[in-house]
Amino acid sequence: MGNGGGTRWSRAVRPGAPGSRTTRLELFYDLVFVLAFLSDTSLTATHPSPANLYRFLLVLALLWWCWTGFAGLGNVVRADQGVLPLVGFVTIAATFLLVLSTPGAFADIPGGLHGPVVFALCYFVIRAAQLVVFGWVARDDPDRRRRLLWLALLPVVATALLITAGTVPPRMADRPTAIALQLALWTVALLIEYVGGVILGRPWWAVLSAGHWAERHALMVLIALGESIIALGLGPKFLSGLPLTVPVVIGAVLGIAVVAVLWWAYFDTLAFALEQKLHQTRDLDARVRLARDVYTYLHLPLIAGIISFALGLKDLLGEAAQPDTPAWGLPLGGFWVSVLYGGVALYLLSLAACALVGLRTVRWPVLVAVVAIVAVAPLAALLPELIALAVLAALTVTAVVVETLSEDGRRRQIRQLALEEQLAAEEEQSRWRQRHL
Repeated sequence: MGNGGGTRWSRAVRPGAPGSRTTRLELFYDLVFVLAFLSDTSLTATHPSPANLYRFLLVLALLWWCWTGFAGLGNVVRADQGVLPLVGFVTIAATFLLVLSTPGAFADIPGGLHGPVVFALCYFVIRAAQLVVFGWVARDDPDRRRRLLWLALLPVVATALLITAGTVPPRMADRPTAIALQLALWTVALLIEYVGGVILGRPWWAVLSAGHWAERHALMVLIALGESIIALGLGPKFLSGLPLTVPVVIGAVLGIAVVAVLWWAYFDTLAFALEQKLHQTRDLDARVRLARDVYTYLHLPLIAGIISFALGLKDLLGEAAQPDTPAWGLPLGGFWVSVLYGGVALYLLSLAACALVGLRTVRWPVLVAVVAIVAVAPLAALLPELIALAVLAALTVTAVVVETLSEDGRRRQIRQLALEEQLAAEEEQSRWRQRHL
């Protein structure tokens, strides 16, 4: 989302520019959001069930909508200038409180503040902070300001639905009807924000800096991959001391291999190619569609896939370390195969969708890998955990290696263009520093 122009700026809010890049302050904010994404797994890890898995996805989608609004804000104004750092600090404070309230987002935990209400109010504060700044940007444009007032109703209605969903009496919380009603209210709240935000917020959807928009989303994928590794090494079962057995070593190496391949599948060429395509798209409406469809929508399942895989891997290694666990682990089971295999399949499918929508290219090795992972999953559920993980690693590594080796020169062209852009920017920065520093 961005500014359509024609607004008088003051020192309180400074405009961005077409060449703006992600600031260090924005990167700091993103760390808190990824912490929120990872803490969301507490909804599933404690009591694995389909309903809790859906709760995890609902909270993740809500957090992603908060983050993407904040990313849009940083695209139109400079997040580290004027009053924006204060807005950012309010946002991360509310996000951190939201993290603390996530375990009680659906059902209140006795002994403290009402969890669902705290969660809903923190969400509202995050969204309100964004809308206040957009309102400041549009203060001289009556039409945009009027549309913004309608847009502001969306988080109000969504917050009311979230609070209503959390008012289920504790004695009824586990009943199927109550669970279905609660999940339905959350789903409606999400639809209101996503669908209404696209329709009512259309005048606000623009990309002032293509580089900033692409880089911000790529960095979020990178941080999610990195913090997934951190969460793996610092999980609750690891803090108490993890015996370094052969199964643990094998599981850890296989897990890191999958994460590394997931990184390669996105950052080797796709991230560069998508950013270059965004720069090349001069038509404003076409650029908005590309930015919205590829980044706002299709990067959400990317993040969901990463976190889902990290959740499954952490549980797998925790069990592998138990002294009474068989050498290759217990059978993976239906739930955890859907989390582990489903996370990787979702990530790879999202990469293929990004390439298809953004670049009009089909990544056949990746799609074949997705089909193979889905086809093998029922069998993998019956296999010991480490063998199931080895099968998943073999399928993923093979697909990415085949795709990399079978490229027809396009990969080299994309990377060369990215290198030339980097060298040109470094040369310009060096000249400026020589003149002014």
